[in-house]
Amino acid sequence: MNSCLQTIQDYGLRSIGIGERLLPKSDFTLCEQFTLIGSGLLWNIYFGVLALLVGFFLSTAVGLAKSSRVWFIRKPAEWFIFIFRGSPLFIQFFLFYEAFVLLPKMGWDINLGFTEITVETRWLTRAWLGALIVLILNTSAYAGEIFYGALKSIPKGDIEAADAYGLSGWSRFRRVIWPTM
Repeated sequence: MNSCLQTIQDYGLRSIGIGERLLPKSDFTLCEQFTLIGSGLLWNIYFGVLALLVGFFLSTAVGLAKSSRVWFIRKPAEWFIFIFRGSPLFIQFFLFYEAFVLLPKMGWDINLGFTEITVETRWLTRAWLGALIVLILNTSAYAGEIFYGALKSIPKGDIEAADAYGLSGWSRFRRVIWPTM
């Protein structure tokens, strides 16, 4: 029992990225196996919740952009959905990981003529950030298509009723269109 508590203590902070990153020794116990799997499970839950939260807001914007009548707003949203829904998630993970690893760790120097600024890129070179960005973009592409379908299924009478009440723009979206979706 003491060994199990020591294992939980050793790998407790590992689940949030603090502490030893090595796998346990080759003859590890059942408790050590569960602790190791549990630390990875916490990361998966963390990524899933963040991807859903951030992806929800981005997907609303993507769904609205895809339903836009203006072609230069609609076409990028259509291509975004096409690319992220049409390519395998594993390939997206690989491409973003490789793209972020190729970034210079010291940052980019941008010369504006009158001053020079350095854009920090060190934080982008971490593997977990690339995975999180891919999950957010993938979630927003799938949910954006769902929101687009929901926007198209709103009865025309609801929108006409909102116009009859004098609602326009944001108030019509917030009070009629969004709840109907």
